[in-house]
Amino acid sequence: MADIDRMRAQAEADPKDEIGHFSLGRALLESGDAAEAAKSFQRVIALNPNISKAYQLLADAQLKTGHRDYAIQTLTEGINVAHRRGDLMPKNEMMKMLADLGAPVPQFQDARTTPVGEGEVFCKRHGGTGPRLEKPPFRNAFGQEIYETTCANCWKEAIAFGTKVINELRLPLADPQAQKMWDQHIRDFLNLK
Repeated sequence: MADIDRMRAQAEADPKDEIGHFSLGRALLESGDAAEAAKSFQRVIALNPNISKAYQLLADAQLKTGHRDYAIQTLTEGINVAHRRGDLMPKNEMMKMLADLGAPVPQFQDARTTPVGEGEVFCKRHGGTGPRLEKPPFRNAFGQEIYETTCANCWKEAIAFGTKVINELRLPLADPQAQKMWDQHIRDFLNLK
């Protein structure tokens, strides 16, 4: 609960901190407070309508509070945002949620049919091929996973996003918990499980 109180204070201190509101929403949803989580995710989407994972988690909160029709609307919008941005994991999870609800699921052409050439990788972030990184960004399994599944262009975006996460959440990366939180944000951004 102390983490939620800290996240809430941080989000209230900077109402334009989309990552702070996202982290608060996720913590509230995990603690079982779906109604408050929904408010945080709505704020995230108002600040940045391109964060597809926020639509997925908002829909989850809406379902848990009995707002099925709103959830269907949120999922449909979120799938289109995720497709446009190349966010495969949230897109696939939202499509499954819509199908489970018996609602119409938007259909798109499969980008995986594009062949991967020399010096390229099929990028999980944007769902197509792109230039391969020169080397793994870290000397661990996570770095190797990024190297094998993320194009150089998306990794550049991830670095900018990661810097924003560090600054907005004020993460001291020497702290293992802060490093774990940063890793999770990067995994979500790159569509890695």
